[in-house]
Amino acid sequence: MRIEFDPDEDIANHSKHNGNLGRQSRVSRTSGIHEAQSPGRNRPPRGFSPSRSCTKDNEMAVAVNDCLVEVAGGQVFVRHWQPDGATHAPIVLLHDSLGSVEQWRSFPATLAARTGRPVLAYDRLGFGQSSSRTTPADRGFIDDEARLHWPAIADALGLCEYVLFGHSVGGGMALVAASVAENRCVAVITESAQAFVEERTLCGIRQAMQSFADHRQFSRIVRWHGQSARWVLDAWTEVWLSPEFRAWSLDPYLAQVHCPVLAIHGDSDEFGSAAFPRRIAEGVSGPARMEMLDACGHTPHREREDEVLSLVSSFLAENAVP
Repeated sequence: MRIEFDPDEDIANHSKHNGNLGRQSRVSRTSGIHEAQSPGRNRPPRGFSPSRSCTKDNEMAVAVNDCLVEVAGGQVFVRHWQPDGATHAPIVLLHDSLGSVEQWRSFPATLAARTGRPVLAYDRLGFGQSSSRTTPADRGFIDDEARLHWPAIADALGLCEYVLFGHSVGGGMALVAASVAENRCVAVITESAQAFVEERTLCGIRQAMQSFADHRQFSRIVRWHGQSARWVLDAWTEVWLSPEFRAWSLDPYLAQVHCPVLAIHGDSDEFGSAAFPRRIAEGVSGPARMEMLDACGHTPHREREDEVLSLVSSFLAENAVP
């Protein structure tokens, strides 16, 4: 089995970590996050101040802004990509088990430019540039993120409607969040999401543990998570490999998801088979579409970016997602 985590990174292009991650100085620590009035859909969420912009040829300008949001347990780092003239509900990116805002790389800006929608991504508590955690991850971490932390972030940013796009475990979080969000979640996109605990998933995690025993491989986690790197790795491996977690699945939540759902999965995904997107697409109550990508592993947005962008754009248009 081929295991790919975060291929061929250029360390020189990223900050060194000694417990403090390099981009923290750009965070806007404003009290505006807690202001009473909510912005219109075509305006930046609360708490963001204009900072910088990025563009590609033949694509609209996209402003990029950072902020910190106070939640129970600490501060959550949020990045916002705002394309010129955006009027639709934002797409919110939920990262994978070892992920962070920075690891989405150029995808959010390209997604914002291609769809004309604002895009937001945040580091969960314990990850990236958010507050660190010291207590072991709980087996209910997916429910906690979907029911507690994400709603608090959405409220703080004044988001009335949003599209959730989750990668890997972030996809499961997106579906659980949609099941309790009523009309606020207007669509869900899952990418390589686990729907239950499959032996293929556990095999991939065990091989990852062996790989990260090498300090050179472990340093790749340190690059993104600093002093939280060990906690991040243990939060993934110890929960998923625990006997108590074997019974976990999305089944109790799927029927409560009524918004449109797009389930994207690579046919060579190292951590899960086609049974995952099939379970998702067949289990939700709203319109659902399953897309298998040929010769693609666990990270379609990086391995097959253009195809993922096309699928997302057509899905949002076909379902008239606001």
